[in-house]
Amino acid sequence: MKWSKAWWIAAILLVFSGTAFALLTENVAISGSSTALSESGWRANFSAPLDMDAIEKGAVYLTDADGQKLEMDMQLANGGRTLEVPDIESGDYTLHVTKSALASSFLKTLSTNQLEFTIQDEVQNLAGKEELRTYFTRLLKLQKDNPFYRGFGEGVDEAEDSASGESGGMGGGDHSTTNNQVEGVDEGDIVQTDGDYLYSISESRVMISDIRDPGNMELAAALEFDGEMYPERLFLSGDTLAVISSRFSHMGTEADAEMESFMPYSGITVVSLYDVASPGNPQLIREFGNEGTFNNARFSGGILRYVSNVFPNYWILEEQPNMELRPRLFDSKDGGELGPLPYEDLTILPGTMEGSYSVIASINLDAPGSNEISTKGFLGGNEQLYMNEQHLYLTASAFETAEGEFEDTALWVPQQADTEIFKFGLDGISVEFIASARVQGALLNQFSMDEFEGHFRLATTEGVAWAPASEPKNHLFILDEQLEQAGSVENLAPGERIYSVRFIGSKAYMVTFRETDPLFAIDVSDPGAPEVLGELKIPGFSNYLHPLDENHLIGFGYDTKIEPVKGGGEPRIVTGGMKLSLFDVSDMGDPQETDTEIIGGPGTYSALQYDHKALFRHEQKNLFGFPVSIYVGDGTEYIEFQAEGALVYSITPQGIELSADLTEPASQPYEDWNTSVQRLVYAKDALYTVANAEITSYHLADFEALGTLPLQ
Repeated sequence: MKWSKAWWIAAILLVFSGTAFALLTENVAISGSSTALSESGWRANFSAPLDMDAIEKGAVYLTDADGQKLEMDMQLANGGRTLEVPDIESGDYTLHVTKSALASSFLKTLSTNQLEFTIQDEVQNLAGKEELRTYFTRLLKLQKDNPFYRGFGEGVDEAEDSASGESGGMGGGDHSTTNNQVEGVDEGDIVQTDGDYLYSISESRVMISDIRDPGNMELAAALEFDGEMYPERLFLSGDTLAVISSRFSHMGTEADAEMESFMPYSGITVVSLYDVASPGNPQLIREFGNEGTFNNARFSGGILRYVSNVFPNYWILEEQPNMELRPRLFDSKDGGELGPLPYEDLTILPGTMEGSYSVIASINLDAPGSNEISTKGFLGGNEQLYMNEQHLYLTASAFETAEGEFEDTALWVPQQADTEIFKFGLDGISVEFIASARVQGALLNQFSMDEFEGHFRLATTEGVAWAPASEPKNHLFILDEQLEQAGSVENLAPGERIYSVRFIGSKAYMVTFRETDPLFAIDVSDPGAPEVLGELKIPGFSNYLHPLDENHLIGFGYDTKIEPVKGGGEPRIVTGGMKLSLFDVSDMGDPQETDTEIIGGPGTYSALQYDHKALFRHEQKNLFGFPVSIYVGDGTEYIEFQAEGALVYSITPQGIELSADLTEPASQPYEDWNTSVQRLVYAKDALYTVANAEITSYHLADFEALGTLPLQ
């Protein structure tokens, strides 16, 4: 194989930039889902472009189950890299692509010239072992033919949140609750309190602290987990504490040997249910879970639901043709042994062709020891999750292969992706697939999504800043109940990308950034005709937007400044300290930043900037707080660690005012994770800062320190 000088230059640049991968291939790979819904049509993707006249020339065509060639409406999109078949009836089909369909002369062969697929009128559960094996065998062949192919959603990290309906919790009663995105839907956190006891994760333990006397706190109990099991999320429902953990070792059962071939790295998601009616003597009621990586969880209407990603080791199918490909689960109520999900509980999500499952498990916690657990597996990955009381939405990135800047180069660009959406209906512990859709661009986080009055809204960024042929642009899409597009606002802020989004009823707010921070105010009251009403450009940007009231928003983010570059050229954007902004949006046509607060200098950050659950709020006292690590410096060579702890502000429509500085001056040149504040909560008349190693209490009236409880 002869590789051009241009290819080597491109490859070296891309490897060292860490932003893309390059591949010269003699084969053109074809990918497409094995099943799709008739109402959604079907699409196939190609790793290199086809001739735009390939369909007209007869080089691309479909045949039915009898091998008869069909006259059907088809079109090439995405520069010849995507084939779309918008209207297609249920049945079995084969896509045929001949060599003459290729657009580029240097790509000589096709990895395959046929692709079989099935169109269904409704989503169907798997029929049995052979159907599942056929699916993974086909996927394996596709990946061998094109090593850079990946199913969207595979190998993704959970993108923790930075900014849909109004947030729930945080200060309505006599103690804190989690800062949730949707009112009535608890997201769980690393800290929970009922006002008398505080439950917190400390490495591989859950600590139960008696805070009834904030000046004399006591450790009531500690839930110990072994060194291979790490608690990640806590939910508190009455006398039941649910601990969701990730386990990275075997279960100690007879299924261990089989599991090693199935799950080489994903681990196990474990839910441990405790009776904490007597917090000093918690009792384990039940443990259940499944193989796979924990992604996210919600608690609403008495029902706990969690989602995990499951990656079967299908690439050893040729060596072990009889290996188990189904996700396996366990329940201590039934003996605790790992067993596969029944085929009738497995479904191939329409439009997917990837090697991972989204497993959704549900249980009602009103009788945690005996209630049924519903577990469903869906072939198709998941990254972001949005849920209200009626529906659950999962999304996954659909990555595209993009043309390179060099003639002999094809690029796979991780940031250049569309978004697949899967909608599920919730009825008790039942979870049923409703519809799927695909929109242009990638989501930032869960706050990029929202459902309101039957319509689903999404904000996405399409393109990447470093690719000249793919300048970023931003979109807002509104989909109806079947996820058909009702309206959109497209191509906002070219050259910038989304940094935060907030949907509040019939209004939407979006922050984009490149040199300044445009805050867009968008009217989404008419789903068919959303409209940008106002735009505000200011220095800096907000990672998270929080509603103060119906006319004001709080932005948490960074200050920035523009520095000229010696010798001319593009000016440099330098990030400064953490920035709090108060926005007046009473006139959406003319939003205003009415007050700001800058904390520290370059390097200063808060967990709130990437995890909204780190926000403390006391509504009655207008208090907002967050953990913080403060640095000072000039933003170049000199940055010095100054302090860490927490800050509490009084924020009202009139302005931002510091109420309490709960930071400690730095005693060493770097942060101590063990004592760094992770959360702030309040109970009755006291405020608590919670770290891995200790809890410190303060009087809520004047923030005078009351006591410290060591947790180690």
